[in-house]
Amino acid sequence: MLSFLHQLTFWDWLALGTVLLIFEVFGAGGYLLWVGIAAAGVGLITFLLPQTPWALQFILFAVLSILSAVLWWKRQRTAAKPSDQPGLNMRGSELLGKEFELFEPISSGRGKIKAGGSMWLVSGPDMPSGSKVRVIGQDGVILRVEAAQA
Repeated sequence: MLSFLHQLTFWDWLALGTVLLIFEVFGAGGYLLWVGIAAAGVGLITFLLPQTPWALQFILFAVLSILSAVLWWKRQRTAAKPSDQPGLNMRGSELLGKEFELFEPISSGRGKIKAGGSMWLVSGPDMPSGSKVRVIGQDGVILRVEAAQA
């Protein structure tokens, strides 16, 4: 084993980097990307400086792995910004507190309103068609409503 370590070449590091990147493609979730890139970086260093001792190669590998992962983590944290559309994929939440006319009467606790070109199922107290209702909540795709104050 020790003789192998003394004979490490840039090909060994490039092979390790390639294997790690292949594992990353199969779903490591980003963990092996930076380690694979670090291995390729050590391969480049050993190509340029072939007399680099194996212990220094492993130290460089460890330092580059940690450094690349930490730098990426910091970049991701600073690049994260709040969405300009916080209600995206939360259909119906934009209707909370708004008033609408019942399109179909609420009978047995169910009815329909027309909001933004879409028909919505509503639940609430029985009311005739045309009554004003206010959206007070949401249960999945069904909006909870109450009679609007006149």
